[in-house]
Amino acid sequence: MQRIVVAAKAGADQPWLADAAAELSEQTGAAVLVVSLDGIEMEALSPTPRSEFQELAQKSVDGFLERLSAAGVQAEGEVRSGDVTRGILLYAEEKDADVIVCGGSTKGRVARRVLGSVPVELIRRARRPVLVITPS
Repeated sequence: MQRIVVAAKAGADQPWLADAAAELSEQTGAAVLVVSLDGIEMEALSPTPRSEFQELAQKSVDGFLERLSAAGVQAEGEVRSGDVTRGILLYAEEKDADVIVCGGSTKGRVARRVLGSVPVELIRRARRPVLVITPS
């Protein structure tokens, strides 16, 4: 294993996901690449400016990089615009990731059915393994 892509949820604090990525990196020697997306496909249709969503995504990436660095893991991060699932899959393809690591959905059962779930969509659409980590 050479590259681990970690999908950081914009605006979310996921220390348990960063810790899991650090442990996987330490066990395999793989590089960690963190990506977060703003989730805005067309800014003109959003009542909130894209910059606000990008700030949340950047905050998530920075949090991951700090936690990974504290664990002694070298990592790089990137914030992108657009649909979350599609953006993560594209990033993983571009980086030739061996695995995509993401956090489990924190939505309730009904909300997942109505709104969808990024982890489920990643599993359905990815051409590479997806590791879904839930908080303990």
